[in-house]
Amino acid sequence: MNIDQAQEPDYESVKIDYVGFVDPYAVEGMVVLKADDGKEFHMRAFSGEVIKHISSFNENEGEPIPSIYRMIEEICEENELVLVKVKIYESGEVLRANLYFTGKKDLVLKNYRASDAMALASFYKIPILVRKNLLKETMDA
Repeated sequence: MNIDQAQEPDYESVKIDYVGFVDPYAVEGMVVLKADDGKEFHMRAFSGEVIKHISSFNENEGEPIPSIYRMIEEICEENELVLVKVKIYESGEVLRANLYFTGKKDLVLKNYRASDAMALASFYKIPILVRKNLLKETMDA
């Protein structure tokens, strides 16, 4: 798998359209991902903590990053790698993600938590790709 390969036809580039909580206690979060054609994917079952990170990355430039994301950033700096895109897909009943790095060499980390990949994509402001079969017509709340 080449890092610079053309985008697969079964994936669509999306943007984070909404970040919020499912419950009043801010325990479970969700994001709405939206494609250019208006189709959406509603991702739930995020920890409230990850949703707070995504919100802060989208709103407040210069906020200190959480230690786990800082650790990834330091590993990338030491190895001259840059995260360039994430792909979200279903694996059984859960959502997973592949993380694509480039630099001194290309590296693909496979089958990681989709919520963490979304947070990293939000922090680095990189493309988020989602399998097209997950996208649905706009849903009214």
